[in-house]
Amino acid sequence: METGFIIETIVKAAVVLAVFSALAGFTTYIERKILAFMQRRWGPMHVGPHGVLQLAADGIKLFTKEDFIPQNAAKPIFMIAPIITAATAFIAMTAVPFFPEFELFGYTVRPIISDVNVGVLFVLGVASVGLYGPLLAGMSSANKWSLLGGARTAIQLLSYEVVSGLALLAPLMMVGSLSLIDINNYQTDGNYWLVVYQPLAFVLFVMAGFAETNRTPFDLLEHEAEIVAGYATEYSGMRWGMFFIGEYANLFTVCFLISLIFLGGFNDMWFIPGGLAIVLKVMMLIFFFLWTRASWPHIRPDQLMWLCWKILMPLSVINVLITGFVMMF
Repeated sequence: METGFIIETIVKAAVVLAVFSALAGFTTYIERKILAFMQRRWGPMHVGPHGVLQLAADGIKLFTKEDFIPQNAAKPIFMIAPIITAATAFIAMTAVPFFPEFELFGYTVRPIISDVNVGVLFVLGVASVGLYGPLLAGMSSANKWSLLGGARTAIQLLSYEVVSGLALLAPLMMVGSLSLIDINNYQTDGNYWLVVYQPLAFVLFVMAGFAETNRTPFDLLEHEAEIVAGYATEYSGMRWGMFFIGEYANLFTVCFLISLIFLGGFNDMWFIPGGLAIVLKVMMLIFFFLWTRASWPHIRPDQLMWLCWKILMPLSVINVLITGFVMMF
């Protein structure tokens, strides 16, 4: 039994790693096409029909491009920083239930690698470690632009992790559990989706998600208009690619969290089965993140911090207090 469990866990981990690595690359193509459509451009068109092979071309380029390390860089730290970013992004996925249980050749498959009873805390904790990747990359690159990008990383991610944690506190108080499966199951049996009970927490968590996944308008970690390419200025080849595989993997993790905690998870939705329902919700959220990039300009670092500490933080605390009083009385 124990051997079978170990084999099943290894297979699940391999599938998640392969699928989401491929999805991270495919999302870059979709993003470029959606942005081009919204901005009246063609986007990738020359590699394959409608540019569908652009993804393969990008992969070949990353694997074959010269991998250089600056002369004065702290080489061990410089080399390990991209690994931290990619590894933490995929480790955070281990506690996320992607689909409902299903039967395969008479065997019940649970699409979650590790069903821990503090799943939300685990995902947020591991994802927060991911800030060390860009931070160490910026500090070790011997480049002032990289250092500035790394400093912004620490400020932005640490600030908005507090907002995301406080935003989730109110729905967690209602459910009474930190398990993502318990949160998903709470939104059945006559209960509405948690976004109905906690609309402010939903908005706060989505806004914090933009900052934590480095998406426009909160993409100050590598603000090309100001600091060249931020923490990744000195990176090339697959080391550079690992940063952005981790970034897109984090985007999928955040979208799954929003779907599971606020939008009914993988429960059946009207006539739509649960497995298809959560895929549609995640696709809708991914499109929303891309749509925002096509529509909104960057904001300044001081505006980002002002929004976090003077607007979002007080609102999240007020929401927790109101939820507590409502549950008491």
